[in-house]
Amino acid sequence: MIEPSSVIQMRGIVKRFPGVLASDHVDFELRRGEIHALLGENGAGKSTLMNILAGLYRADEGTIVVHDKPVNFSSPRQAIQAGIGMIHQHFMLVPSQSVTENILLGLDHPRFRLRLAENERRVAELGEQFGLKVDPKAKIWQLSVGEQQRVEILKMLYRGADILILDEPTAVLGPAETEQLFKTLRGMTTQGKSIIFISHKLNEVMAIADRVTVMRRGKVTAADVSTKSTSTAELARLMVGREVLFRVQKQPQTPGPVVLAIEDLTATNDRGLPALQKLNLQVHAGEIVGLAGVAGNGQRELAEVATGLRRAASGRILLNGENLTNQPVRRAIARGLAHVPEDRNRVGSSPNLSLTDNMIMKQYLQSPIGRGWQLDAGEAAAFAQRLKQSYEISAPSVETQARLLSGGNLQRLILAREITAQPKAMIAMQPTQGLDVGAVEVVHRLLLEQRQQGVAILLISEELDELLSLSDRVAVIYEGAIVGEVTDGDIEKIGQLMTGSV
Repeated sequence: MIEPSSVIQMRGIVKRFPGVLASDHVDFELRRGEIHALLGENGAGKSTLMNILAGLYRADEGTIVVHDKPVNFSSPRQAIQAGIGMIHQHFMLVPSQSVTENILLGLDHPRFRLRLAENERRVAELGEQFGLKVDPKAKIWQLSVGEQQRVEILKMLYRGADILILDEPTAVLGPAETEQLFKTLRGMTTQGKSIIFISHKLNEVMAIADRVTVMRRGKVTAADVSTKSTSTAELARLMVGREVLFRVQKQPQTPGPVVLAIEDLTATNDRGLPALQKLNLQVHAGEIVGLAGVAGNGQRELAEVATGLRRAASGRILLNGENLTNQPVRRAIARGLAHVPEDRNRVGSSPNLSLTDNMIMKQYLQSPIGRGWQLDAGEAAAFAQRLKQSYEISAPSVETQARLLSGGNLQRLILAREITAQPKAMIAMQPTQGLDVGAVEVVHRLLLEQRQQGVAILLISEELDELLSLSDRVAVIYEGAIVGEVTDGDIEKIGQLMTGSV
């Protein structure tokens, strides 16, 4: 029996992929004028379920009812015609075209005459109505990430969507942009829109959602949970199937000698402008040094210069006293430098290669995997299988392509590869970005285990809670230089240093 207020009813939805049951008889309901969060770990099946609702996938079993009518979408166009629009995590915009041109792209009308000025006025009015202000004439490449997201939402509203699906909408947004988005979404529900908010961020779900449906491994573990009657701890338990430690215990220990030393380092960014200016930093054995800073103050360039991916203009990178400045990446690897890059898809892994190929990238020249110019495929597969089991990487087999892994499982793969190489020092940049609470706990535990084993770790993160939880001391970078250091967890001082006000 469908409730009068329900706008969507999904019943018994099943979706299979080779080796994976992505949706296992899932039920989901959305009511008019609500924000309903679909919560779960990376790979829990959230996006698959919503891709079915949005017409990108077809369910193998189950029924869907939209506005009291049974539907069976075979394309996103049919879903949009039924009033359902999906805003994906990775935007689908043409950078060289204007806001209005992107919104009109793919529509049947206007067909022969564009009447650009008239449509620009309509876009502006729509943006004003829903609090999505953006210049209709601006080119996409000129807009911030938050503004681009507004364009994606406007595209769906322009097409008449009254049900919006937002897939991890805050993954690319800063705190201020996230708050603005939440304000917009609340305003849209007062005008009768219904919103499905896909996320794994517990605090955001508690802040924005009316109700929550929790998924784990393709199944619903809790349906229609009111945010007023639950907690982040309870939602975390429902997500991962166990109690989650939000703050991993760090054992006190005395740091050893300096392992990684960065001396008077200068470098330029991709545009040839100064990015690092006489930067000095030391990391000792058995120590985690956190690097805090507002994005764009040289963090990425520092990680790339230190790991050999970018040339230094001057200064030195020393690993156990050996100068690695502007040396090939292979030399840094051979000397014991591990790297967990910010971009786990394009830098940290080779997406189209198998788990085995990705896991042996630091071992393929060494026995028993490497035998002269030959590779022992059996040893390589056995090595990958051991890591898959030890680090609990969820995948059908070690021959699965890396691109098919969830974010959390891909990060486990990268950490498994780097840790197995027995590093002396590690540079970890945004190691938990985009990960769910369970995966974050695993990454934190692995980093602390490496600290306990004497590895010198430089942790670069924009999450201050993460830095304060894991770091023995926090250095602050501002305009390419270290401007201060905090050892007592004084978050107010860190904030002042980050903005250059001290």
